[in-house]
Amino acid sequence: MSEYPDSAYPDEELHTHLPVRAGATVDIGEMSGVEADVVRGILRAEPVGRLATTPTGPALSIAANLAAAQDSLTDGRPAPRTSAASPPPADLAMAANSTATNPIATNSIAANSIDATALASGPAGTGPLALLLATVLDGLDRGRADWLGPLPPGGPHAVREAVASSGFGVLPDKGEDPFETLAALGRLVAWGSADPAHPHCAAHLHCPPLATSVAAETAVAALNQSLDSWDQSPAAGEIEERIVRTLTRSVGYPDSSAGVLTSGGTESNLMGLLLARDDVLRRRFDADPDLDGVPPFAAGRMRILASDQAHFSVARNAAVLGLGERSVIPVASDPEGRMRADALGEALGAVVARDEIALAVVGTAGTTDLGAIDPLGAIAKLAARHGAWFHVDAAYGGGLLLGTEADDRLHDLHTADSVTLDLHKLGWQPVPAGCFLVKHAASLRSLEKRVSYLNSADDEQAGYPSLLGRSLRTTRRADAVKLAAAFRALGREGFQQLTDRCRALARYAAAAVRAHPDLELTAEPHLTTVLFRYLPPDPHDADRVNGVLRRHLLEAGRAVLGRTELARERPGTPPGRVRLKLTLLNPHTTEPQIDALLAAVRTAGGAASAAASAASVRGPS
Repeated sequence: MSEYPDSAYPDEELHTHLPVRAGATVDIGEMSGVEADVVRGILRAEPVGRLATTPTGPALSIAANLAAAQDSLTDGRPAPRTSAASPPPADLAMAANSTATNPIATNSIAANSIDATALASGPAGTGPLALLLATVLDGLDRGRADWLGPLPPGGPHAVREAVASSGFGVLPDKGEDPFETLAALGRLVAWGSADPAHPHCAAHLHCPPLATSVAAETAVAALNQSLDSWDQSPAAGEIEERIVRTLTRSVGYPDSSAGVLTSGGTESNLMGLLLARDDVLRRRFDADPDLDGVPPFAAGRMRILASDQAHFSVARNAAVLGLGERSVIPVASDPEGRMRADALGEALGAVVARDEIALAVVGTAGTTDLGAIDPLGAIAKLAARHGAWFHVDAAYGGGLLLGTEADDRLHDLHTADSVTLDLHKLGWQPVPAGCFLVKHAASLRSLEKRVSYLNSADDEQAGYPSLLGRSLRTTRRADAVKLAAAFRALGREGFQQLTDRCRALARYAAAAVRAHPDLELTAEPHLTTVLFRYLPPDPHDADRVNGVLRRHLLEAGRAVLGRTELARERPGTPPGRVRLKLTLLNPHTTEPQIDALLAAVRTAGGAASAAASAASVRGPS
């Protein structure tokens, strides 16, 4: 069904006018009114520049990229991307001899000897991998050239048809040429992906990764290390130890602290609540949760207190742990989205009055929508007074620890018993790059496990470290390697420059929203997210119009905006809870590109408002 039933654009679905395969072009003339207006508005304003690269460091790289983007402004269409084509199949053997550095590979590799069973690494070298990587990277460049927007045009229907027609996802009886396979796959995936490096891809905490880190990821994938035992990942295990130590010291933890890399905030928060549950049961009730689970006298009485702005994984993890989502007590936040310490004190008092157990208090350093950071010091004192574990979800704001400048809002982070970090947010790492830290390594005892084929006691006594008892997972990727590469390549100064740039973009976007009477800023940005909405002529249409305009931008493949809903309507503003969100994690985005994105929102909002008004005048058919 159309977004506008009985409107000026009846009986037509947007995806029927947009390309359904990689490589197709968008013909505005074939679009119905709303989507054509959306695309025209964006094409008029959007400058998508080539990214410049320099060897002189992050600050100058960003400056060069800003200049390059300014230079790329055209009279109506984005500047074309350039890509270096991979060599044609006939020249693959020559390319192998010129690019492979391993003498075994150089002397023996030939294009016709590379098939789908070739290994990525080993005694024969990485020659096949180098050639196949060149092919898939060329495919990525070609796929991005097929469509320069941040999202494939045509919405879910177009992507579904493109993937189906490609044949990928099916297991054929007979394999095909790996070069042709990777060329086609790279092109399809690039065309059909949300591109976090595009300046108009600004919906989620989904960062564009650093090239240095992605290159390091290739080494990890080729060597396929697993961090569940020393003999599967000797160097990578040591690198993770050093990465964890760097992060615990950045938090302000003592040398008795420990940590592990995780799949992200959800896993880290689960670990925090698991350790909190077990700590309270052992310390207060002399129970052994590892062997006996939750004793009957504690079942149904344990409570977790978290801000009403806390991440949804807190409640979901409570369910996973058998505590139930109702065990999570939401604590009121202030107008800026920060947990109110007075409300927490009252909630903890009520827990005691009901003869319940304050299992954990969860603070947030960087809420998903507003980026708010709770008053950690005040929360820590209240948690300690009631014997509760204090966990801080710093998946978003914890990235500030990488820079050179201390943020006073994180000053009391060291008071937490455990901390969640996600460096695939304000750390510019490929997913995953989560981290879970504990103040005292002994707290990890709930994860300890002795398995003869992974961490036998005599091996440990002989000096071979056990990596098994730190994680909920057994097989674990060597995610620390990409972090090590980024840490060394950028240093704290480099991370500070990236953070400063993204926060400056958020401040600019907030000011730009305030400058337009048909846009409304929800709150000043705390980190790099900007919450706002389009104000239609009829205030009662606000929620519907904002939802519709966002979907039209998605369908056109020209902008990716976040959407959220406030827990309650804000006093003094027009009715409605739906808000749009910019999450600005691309330091190479320019101010004109933000202006163009807001212009697209206003164009789409105007069209959606007009359609809603026309439908209201006509009434039901």
